[in-house]
Amino acid sequence: MTPTSAGLRAALAQQLAADGYLTDPAWRAAVEAVPREVFVSDYFREIDGSFPTAYEPVTESGDRWLQTVYSNQTLITQLDGRLRPGDTDGPAAGSPSSSSTLPSLVVQTWHQLDVQPGHRILEIGTGTGYSTALGAHRLGDGNITSIEVDPGVAARAAASLKAAGFAPHLVVGDGLAGHRSEAPYDRLIATCAVRTLPYAWLHQVRPGGKILVTFSGWMFAYGLALLTVTRPGEATGRFLPGYTSFMIARPHDRPPRQNPALLPGDETSTRLDPAILSSWTGSWVAQLAAPSAERIGAGCQQILADHATGSQARTAPDGNGGWTVTQRGPLRLWDQVESAVRDWQHAGAPHQEQFGITITGCGQRVWIGTEDGPGWNLPV
Repeated sequence: MTPTSAGLRAALAQQLAADGYLTDPAWRAAVEAVPREVFVSDYFREIDGSFPTAYEPVTESGDRWLQTVYSNQTLITQLDGRLRPGDTDGPAAGSPSSSSTLPSLVVQTWHQLDVQPGHRILEIGTGTGYSTALGAHRLGDGNITSIEVDPGVAARAAASLKAAGFAPHLVVGDGLAGHRSEAPYDRLIATCAVRTLPYAWLHQVRPGGKILVTFSGWMFAYGLALLTVTRPGEATGRFLPGYTSFMIARPHDRPPRQNPALLPGDETSTRLDPAILSSWTGSWVAQLAAPSAERIGAGCQQILADHATGSQARTAPDGNGGWTVTQRGPLRLWDQVESAVRDWQHAGAPHQEQFGITITGCGQRVWIGTEDGPGWNLPV
């Protein structure tokens, strides 16, 4: 039988419910009602085995295209902040810069935000507008304000939302500044990651309101946190279970990568297996310890390169079952990372759900266990 949009929406909702992502009947009704194909008329598909990664545009219609739209996967809709699928006839290389996030993550984050009827929402990152449409269906157009920094992306989202029958308040601008004229909000949800939480958000969400945001950095490690605003400019919260990642906000992205020259430095031994930096939480801890550095490599051969100071650290096997580390520059990057990882291991090497965050006017601190446990300041 030829698949229909309504049938595929119902099947997607059933799948998400069976997998535990969709537990609220109101959100299930939204998934069943919002036509995702209106928001993803074309997309990029990764070419298997390509290196560097290349993408082919998918712009056809038909049964296969429609079934892909309703699969539980992220569909990339822009590369390098400019290239759309319709802009090229053949394979293209680049870094994904906009997408329609996999539906399970979209509905999961809406659930985690704990929205209630009548809540006023600020969404950071309209993207294709699909998540915005779900929120508008659940809460009403008048309760959703969504802001998008990319004018082209914003225009396409606005057209898609109108075509789907929704009219939330859409803003083109810097989401990191929020949108003061519609404040205060009861909830804020970010569909991009940040290195540090913008203080503007903490002054636009009412005390007692909640912020759901993914923290990331230049090692591309991620942690999803739910914070409660305690007073204007201050908040506290915990990181959540699972493995959530979003594209980092463009102003928070790392500078253009330059292949670091592997220069001589001070060589010592280390008893910490460098491969732990390739694990989900190990990479997160390393990023907290060295927030202006990026990480290159895998396994026992890791390279840390600091964008702020030019400092470097690199590891290698020593031939005897251990590892050496070479460091140069004003920051002893490996020493910082090793100390942080040891603190994490001494706490039992927990997943990020055992981490918390406290934000005051004096800074933003991520900690393990309790506020007086081991912790690290986010970059200012």
